[in-house]
Amino acid sequence: MDFGVETVELPNGLTVDLAVVRHPGASAVVALDDTNRIVMLSQWRHAIGGYLWEIPAGCRQDDEPPAECARRELREETGLVASTWHHLGTIVTVPSFSDERIDIYLARDLRQGEREPEPDEIIRVSWFELDRALEMITAGEIVDAKTISAIHYLLAHLGRR
Repeated sequence: MDFGVETVELPNGLTVDLAVVRHPGASAVVALDDTNRIVMLSQWRHAIGGYLWEIPAGCRQDDEPPAECARRELREETGLVASTWHHLGTIVTVPSFSDERIDIYLARDLRQGEREPEPDEIIRVSWFELDRALEMITAGEIVDAKTISAIHYLLAHLGRR
């Protein structure tokens, strides 16, 4: 990751200094079991001063392909391994100052393995019915943008709008 100020010429000809975060990209995973439950993480986030409900996700390492990052993050954070994968879409998180893109994947045919969280990851793993996750979005209990986007991608994929 690279933080800095870049001098740029805008399409209208104006030259300005802009703060920019150059990001390696990330992957996020909606892990859906056979009973329409998704795995969610209650994860400590220092910047917001508390826990957030999120789907498993993380930054790509070096030249790691997005799909491999998704597999790694799912296993590390939840211990889950999936046999079936589907790319649901890509989001841009904060285009006003970052080039971060998150590839979102659906993981199915899950089996439980061992978790391998990073030392700085304070995570509790839970399962929620898909309808309950939607209620949590509406109630403001899920506010993480990648998670909200991923659940809506999943609904579209399942034919539920």
